Amino acid sequence: MVIIGAGIAGLAAAIRLAKKGFAVRVLEAGSQPGGKMSEIRKEGFRFDTGPSLFTLPHLVEELLEEKLSSKYHKLNLITRYFWEDGTLVNAWAEADKFALEMEHVLGVPASAVHKYLDEARFLYEHTAEMFIFNPVMSLKTLFSAAGLHALKALPRLKAFRSMHSYHEQCFSNPKAVQLFDRFATYNGSDPYKAPATLTMIPHLEHNLGAWFPQGGIYQIAQDLENKAKQLGVSFHHNEAATLIHFRGKKAYTVQTSSNTYETDLVISDVDIARVYDHLIPHKPLPMRYINRPVSSSAIIFYWGIRRTSPMLDVHNILFAEDYRKEFDALANGTLADDLTVYLFISSKIVKSDAPEGCENWFAMINAPYDRGQNWNELRLKARNIILSKVQRILGMDISKDILVEDYADPPLIAIKTGSWRGALYGISSNDPMAAFLRHPNKVSAFSNVYFVGGSVHPGGGIPLCLASAKIVDKLIKK
Repeated sequence: MVIIGAGIAGLAAAIRLAKKGFAVRVLEAGSQPGGKMSEIRKEGFRFDTGPSLFTLPHLVEELLEEKLSSKYHKLNLITRYFWEDGTLVNAWAEADKFALEMEHVLGVPASAVHKYLDEARFLYEHTAEMFIFNPVMSLKTLFSAAGLHALKALPRLKAFRSMHSYHEQCFSNPKAVQLFDRFATYNGSDPYKAPATLTMIPHLEHNLGAWFPQGGIYQIAQDLENKAKQLGVSFHHNEAATLIHFRGKKAYTVQTSSNTYETDLVISDVDIARVYDHLIPHKPLPMRYINRPVSSSAIIFYWGIRRTSPMLDVHNILFAEDYRKEFDALANGTLADDLTVYLFISSKIVKSDAPEGCENWFAMINAPYDRGQNWNELRLKARNIILSKVQRILGMDISKDILVEDYADPPLIAIKTGSWRGALYGISSNDPMAAFLRHPNKVSAFSNVYFVGGSVHPGGGIPLCLASAKIVDKLIKK
């Protein structure tokens, strides 16, 4: 068996199929595993470059066959939210404590927060097995136990109203609305367009919890690769697949720049648009995917800072004053003049990620996917906005304290990760039917080719990528 791509889903698929007794070979274009989950090391600083928040640890535990509590730290404080007027909300992991914080700071009744999180729990518990851990819905899955369970939640899915409108119904305080609207960005969506079904996302953090590995997020990729190697999986780094050869519907060899490998099964952990363009060019991407809008991207700065910031935690949000204007600009392919800034500082937990007296800042803003914009200009604009916002809200002028700097923008993300136009999550989830419109993990056009990763069902982010591997494991019978 050949797996193309050592992203988080490819690694998970390798482990699952090796456990079934398959001889697994992984072809990876890059020099290290993880895909978007990578790292940068510079002058004593280490930066996680991609995902930064880890939920549903049992999906990793069942791959590693060990409990993670010994080396994965459960966060007590998930995110600190800052506004221009000095308001600060600590989003505690424990639901009761978080609800009291919202009541104390924003005047939102704790009961309203509990009601909201209870509804998020209901939606997740009734729909996750159907929509996340099973193939794209078919009559077979619809009438399965998971499908019948999901039908009970149908009247409460809120698929045809936006997250923002639902949040306005739940909370009278605009800051509370904005705080929960932000969860749309977890899969590159717009809260003013994305279906309120996505309001189940906060359940993962505030009802189930978030974790952080002792060695940083990249440790997850390293742990999975090490487990795969223990199971006999062979890895070929710096060896990009260039073509899959077929006889009729059946793939029989995978070609790289230097070798050709015979195979009885192929699993692709490559962006689905690139799969059809490069690996199976004889078969065009189906029309129903070609014109689908894609998710947003990001501009990220990796800054090694010569100072510390006691007011910040691992995860921090500095909100824009006009959130709608920010998303309107993204839809138009540009950046607003005020942006929401996400600051991720892993050295708050992993002390070795920065020299003593320093911090490693991952400063990110949402950005449109690449449409040929002037990214040098947009990147400079983003940098200035971030520095100005940090100075206004936190009272820190860090411009002269940046010892190390690197960046990622949509064109660079596209080059480094193979993401089409730099879109981080494949097809956009702004459509009410988006859950049914993603490319499936198996199609009838190919008898022995399967698809995993963030650009196919069920979507992007660590848990969903791991879920895609779990689905393919179910689909493949030795």
